[in-house]
Amino acid sequence: MKTTLTVNDQSHEVEHDPRRTLLDTLRDDLGLPGTKKGCDHGQCGACTVLLNGERVNSCLCLTAMHDGDEITTIEGIGTPERLSALQKAFVEMDGYQCGYCTPGQIMSATAMLREVADGAPSYVSDDLGTPDLSDPEMAERMSGNLCRCSAYPLIREAIAMAAKADT
Repeated sequence: MKTTLTVNDQSHEVEHDPRRTLLDTLRDDLGLPGTKKGCDHGQCGACTVLLNGERVNSCLCLTAMHDGDEITTIEGIGTPERLSALQKAFVEMDGYQCGYCTPGQIMSATAMLREVADGAPSYVSDDLGTPDLSDPEMAERMSGNLCRCSAYPLIREAIAMAAKADT
């Protein structure tokens, strides 16, 4: 089957098995290894990408379901020569240890900061106005992304640093 995807602002027509996951298409067919395969069950967040601007676990998405959709991977966020604010903050704050979960963390944080800016509440938000980006708020919003090295405090510090840079 053929599916057309726009990945990091480039159109790709992919021939694939209808059971193929978006994660496998991105990594194996399009050569974008930044999106990591962690649990392959949607529980760790290592495979997080933006799908039409919303964060999703690409291991749970079938490529066939996303014909015409826009996908952003970590490769589309920044380059080594031109890092995004979040990538810079992760480096500056040492918001990683082994680095395996870092692309998924950055993709999720990118969407999370947009959700906060749009006023979307979380389970721990105090009210339905503009959420405060407190440590508990960040922890709740990033809870779908696991870090086996337990770098969570540094990850949240990096997100807070990037959020301040954007304001």
